[in-house]
Amino acid sequence: MGHAAVVVIGLVLMVALIVGLDVAFLRDHFALRLVTNVAIVGVFAVLYVVFGNRR
Repeated sequence: MGHAAVVVIGLVLMVALIVGLDVAFLRDHFALRLVTNVAIVGVFAVLYVVFGNRR
Protein backbone atom coordinates (compact mmCIF):
# COMPACT_ATOMS: atom_id res chain seq x y z
CA MET A 1 0.00 0.00 0.00
CA GLY A 2 1.34 3.41 -0.89
CA HIS A 3 2.00 6.30 1.41
CA ALA A 4 -0.95 8.29 0.07
CA ALA A 5 -3.34 5.41 0.70
CA VAL A 6 -2.18 5.09 4.30
CA VAL A 7 -2.70 8.81 4.84
CA VAL A 8 -6.22 8.65 3.38
CA ILE A 9 -7.11 5.66 5.57
CA GLY A 10 -5.78 7.52 8.61
CA LEU A 11 -7.84 10.59 7.81
CA VAL A 12 -11.00 8.53 7.29
CA LEU A 13 -10.38 6.73 10.58
CA MET A 14 -9.86 10.04 12.39
CA VAL A 15 -13.06 11.57 10.99
CA ALA A 16 -15.04 8.43 11.82
CA LEU A 17 -13.73 8.45 15.38
CA ILE A 18 -14.52 12.13 15.90
CA VAL A 19 -18.03 11.89 14.43
CA GLY A 20 -18.76 8.67 16.30
CA LEU A 21 -17.73 10.09 19.66
CA ASP A 22 -19.60 13.33 19.03
CA VAL A 23 -22.84 11.56 18.16
CA ALA A 24 -22.62 8.84 20.81
CA PHE A 25 -21.34 10.68 23.89
CA LEU A 26 -20.69 14.40 23.48
CA ARG A 27 -23.78 15.78 21.78
CA ASP A 28 -24.74 18.20 24.58
CA HIS A 29 -21.26 19.11 25.89
CA PHE A 30 -19.71 21.75 23.64
CA ALA A 31 -16.50 22.45 25.59
CA LEU A 32 -15.74 18.78 26.25
CA ARG A 33 -16.51 18.02 22.61
CA LEU A 34 -14.08 20.67 21.41
CA VAL A 35 -11.29 19.52 23.73
CA THR A 36 -11.83 15.88 22.77
CA ASN A 37 -11.76 16.66 19.04
CA VAL A 38 -8.58 18.70 19.37
CA ALA A 39 -6.97 15.90 21.41
CA ILE A 40 -7.90 13.28 18.80
CA VAL A 41 -6.44 15.39 16.00
CA GLY A 42 -3.32 15.96 18.12
CA VAL A 43 -2.84 12.23 18.71
CA PHE A 44 -3.22 11.49 15.02
CA ALA A 45 -0.75 14.28 14.18
CA VAL A 46 1.82 12.88 16.62
CA LEU A 47 1.35 9.38 15.20
CA TYR A 48 1.84 10.74 11.69
CA VAL A 49 5.03 12.56 12.66
CA VAL A 50 6.44 9.53 14.46
CA PHE A 51 5.43 6.79 12.01
CA GLY A 52 4.56 8.69 8.83
CA ASN A 53 8.08 9.51 7.75
CA ARG A 54 9.21 5.88 7.58
CA ARG A 55 9.44 4.39 4.12
